[in-house]
Amino acid sequence: MLTDQELLRYSRQILLQHVDVEGQLRLKQSRALIVGLGGLGAPVALYLAAAGVGELHLADFDTVDLTNLQRQIIHDTDSVGQTKVDSALRRLSAINPEITLVAHRTALDADSLAAAVAAVDVVLDCSDNFSTREAVNAACVAADKPLISGAAIRLEGQLSVFDPRRADSPCYHCLYGHGSDTELTCSEAGVVGPLVGLVGSLQALEALKLLAGFGEPLVGRLLLIDALTTRFRELRVKRDPGCSVCGPQHG
Repeated sequence: MLTDQELLRYSRQILLQHVDVEGQLRLKQSRALIVGLGGLGAPVALYLAAAGVGELHLADFDTVDLTNLQRQIIHDTDSVGQTKVDSALRRLSAINPEITLVAHRTALDADSLAAAVAAVDVVLDCSDNFSTREAVNAACVAADKPLISGAAIRLEGQLSVFDPRRADSPCYHCLYGHGSDTELTCSEAGVVGPLVGLVGSLQALEALKLLAGFGEPLVGRLLLIDALTTRFRELRVKRDPGCSVCGPQHG
């Protein structure tokens, strides 16, 4: 049950007929893994904590750098030099002491990633490199867990939801294949802060929809954001029947 304090804390979203008390209870009983606590993971963690997702698993092996503060809003000047996980724990505990926080401070290898994914209900990929995204996607397919994937660089953002529980859903590999060896990072190409905030906020919204059970998730659709012109495009994405990750030979 929800306590009186929780009913008050979450009252504004409980007022929504799509959430109501039942949806809030589902959020309280849910567990989410956030891979990466940088520009995308910051708003994801803040909004999921504030919304009352009962258990947040935080994975990041990096430390806070002064250059992060332009966009990674979960951290502050006093956090510089701390691990991003510890910085996030402090902030999230202050925002919502009602939830449980689980820390993963070291890089997740194949076994620990598989265990981390299996322990939650939804995974949010907020990492900044292709190899991590591929590994997270493979673990989600293997564990039958929905994956909310976001990316942002320069003035462009992307967002999609991959749900292996649905027969019609593609996986990350269906869309991106083996990626590119020349992939750039924000430290090399730059990025504007509000863009990662926008993509991360949309990732958090998709997670709430999946966990509370309302709305239409972004499955089979890729949202493209052009921050320079403030334009949004949506592309349909189909499952690849020959995909080496989610194809029938691997199911």
